[in-house]
Amino acid sequence: MSVAESQNVEWKESWRDEYLKWICGFANAQGGKIYIGTSDDGTVIGVQDSKKLMEDIPNKVRDVLGIIVDANLRTEDGKDYIEICVNPNSYPVNYKGEYHYRSGSTKQQLKGQALD
Repeated sequence: MSVAESQNVEWKESWRDEYLKWICGFANAQGGKIYIGTSDDGTVIGVQDSKKLMEDIPNKVRDVLGIIVDANLRTEDGKDYIEICVNPNSYPVNYKGEYHYRSGSTKQQLKGQALD
């Protein structure tokens, strides 16, 4: 893949529930995409349980964050990977009471006055 990791793109080798924080951060900023099954440079390494993840990820995002994301199954060189598309949200999204925000290529947790 030719898209570089940036303010709007994050590469992850496998799914972890903590990535809900990144989805939260994208939703509170300009939106973005997370690719599951890719190395840090965007090389597709594939995921084993893509069909299960295609169900689990959107359900977890909905249940924990209260937003809807698009999860797309992609294939490159016979390897499945998942593209999660997060739209910017019009109201603040929180992850278990924490507010995260995407700034540059980092995820910030907003506290106190930063929440305004």
